[in-house]
Amino acid sequence: MDFPTKGSRVVGRYVETAYHDETVRAYVPPALPPEPELRLEALQQLLEQANQAIGRLDGLTGAFPDLALYIYSWVRKDAVLSSQIEGTQSSLSDLMMFENGDAPGVPVHDVQDVSNYVAAMSHGLTRMRAGFPLSLRLIREMHEVLLSRGRGAHQQPGEFRRSQNWIGGSRPGNASYVPPPPELVEDCMGALEKFLHEDRPDLPVLVQAALIHVQFESIHPFLDGNGRIGRLLITLLLCARGVMTEPILYLSLYFKKHRAAYYDLLDRVRTRGDWESWLHFFLTGVKETAVEATHAARRMMVLFAEHRKQIETLGRPAASVLLVYRHMQRTPILSIVNAAPKLGISAPTVAKSLEHLRQLGIVREMTGKQRHRMFVYEPYLAILNEGMEPIR
Repeated sequence: MDFPTKGSRVVGRYVETAYHDETVRAYVPPALPPEPELRLEALQQLLEQANQAIGRLDGLTGAFPDLALYIYSWVRKDAVLSSQIEGTQSSLSDLMMFENGDAPGVPVHDVQDVSNYVAAMSHGLTRMRAGFPLSLRLIREMHEVLLSRGRGAHQQPGEFRRSQNWIGGSRPGNASYVPPPPELVEDCMGALEKFLHEDRPDLPVLVQAALIHVQFESIHPFLDGNGRIGRLLITLLLCARGVMTEPILYLSLYFKKHRAAYYDLLDRVRTRGDWESWLHFFLTGVKETAVEATHAARRMMVLFAEHRKQIETLGRPAASVLLVYRHMQRTPILSIVNAAPKLGISAPTVAKSLEHLRQLGIVREMTGKQRHRMFVYEPYLAILNEGMEPIR
């Protein structure tokens, strides 16, 4: 969808920078907000629809029987999706097995990257709930957590880059995009932080989130992890501005589904100043993602209620079975040996409870073995796994 711009839109500038034995042109984005001002008239209806969809999703937070469980699951789903965009082949099942001390089905460093993402998100939310502002300092802290272990540990965790990076290609000279040279990163990020803290009643929060995401991706301030931190910023900003009371909206699945359009629109902003087309894409993603998340949450609530009723018909064993069942809502794949100490009950009791759940058709034993058995809560995991196929 093409939108008219008001006058000639400022699109940034190119500067020459040296990289080894070649001179390359690096892009330096103009400070936010875009100039001339955005034309939002054609986007008003979509903006209202996106806000309404978020409102309906946020309204479910009071109805969900265990909000912490829902957030726990959705953060992990986003972690897998966001990491898949960056090239990992880890699945949600791999992450859950890894977190429970079991061997995942992919290389451990893939799952470690995803686990780090969960930790980075949790760190950001904890700091913000304690009153710390969304700021460059917090962004660097989250980045340090994101790259604290695994493949990114040597990529200056928590520090803005001191060397040139690029996107696509084998070097800046043949790259598809070259962000600002390292000596300009601090200034660019400082300008972004200034906009982040400005009171802009003329710009709806969803519009601000869309602008900030593009600006962060264009600056690409870290050697690694920019995409994951950039996607985290969307959710954190919406929480910080009160659009959502809880972190329950994540756009990674939408970006993954439409990644060709996503990258093309980022380029159109940089080369043409076409912010309006990007905003249309972004707001559509917010609306669709919120609607999908609302439907998924309602299906989860129905599923949990139905299975709880089944368990309550068991009589005396129901108490321990419910305890194990509740644990499987948090960990849809588990082994008896790992579940027992976490639940504070004996392994035989866990085994008997899982057998009751299996007979009720709620869980399935997935190994076919007599020893080291693992059980999966398939109906629940199926809801979480929608759209989770790794990018090939």
